[in-house]
Amino acid sequence: MAVFAGQGDAGRSMRLLWRAPGGGAGSGLSVDVIVDAAIEVADRDGMAALSMRAVGERLGRSAMALYTHVPSKAELLDLMYDRVLGELPSRYPLEEGWRVALRAWAGDAREFFLAHPWVLQVSQARPVLGPNEFVMLEVLLGILRPTGLGASVLRGVVGAVVQFVRGAAGVIAEARRAARETGMTDEEWWFSRSGVFEEVVPDFAERFPLSAWLGAEEPPEVAGEEDVPYLERDAVGNFVTGLEVLLDGVEAAVARARAGGG
Repeated sequence: MAVFAGQGDAGRSMRLLWRAPGGGAGSGLSVDVIVDAAIEVADRDGMAALSMRAVGERLGRSAMALYTHVPSKAELLDLMYDRVLGELPSRYPLEEGWRVALRAWAGDAREFFLAHPWVLQVSQARPVLGPNEFVMLEVLLGILRPTGLGASVLRGVVGAVVQFVRGAAGVIAEARRAARETGMTDEEWWFSRSGVFEEVVPDFAERFPLSAWLGAEEPPEVAGEEDVPYLERDAVGNFVTGLEVLLDGVEAAVARARAGGG
């Protein structure tokens, strides 16, 4: 279920997001200490477990003790989201071209989302408007600006890339969650259904020939993913293939623009 950022008081949220860096040292509470503890709660137990009480317990304090620094869970969510975005690299070399750099960014972003899967539940409908959110945008635009594409096209490219990576990471995160919460591996799940499926739909290939054709081919091998569970390995293969197709599309847009086709 999606949660929406920016639900707290606008003035308090923005002042906290753009505060001067620092704090978090020593044994006392601070905004930084509280945000770090909240991220640890969400990383370990998921968004559903996040509450001011849970964060307070992690710090050995009461929930009320947190409110002096962070007014509510709504502001806390904004701070958490923007804080973890700061883990993404802030620069990518362009010596090998924008495509290599964008591919590297996509891989780093996918791993970032998998390290903090709760971030995928924060809706993109309303931005947090924090500094690290803008750093991410600046990095992407810095990679893509050398293409020469105009602002309106780059806006669409950035949106497509971000949503593609989020979606791909979401599938992998859900595959991991499914195995953990159901107690059944991907292989066990498929095995329990494959025989029954063939029994109840013996004419599947005749009724759905294209689906049968698609399923007959093994997903592409991805280096380093040999020991990964099936569903996750399939999702990684889709990510690699889909990203290259997306980059091909950007290449085509660049060639069209250079040819004067808009």
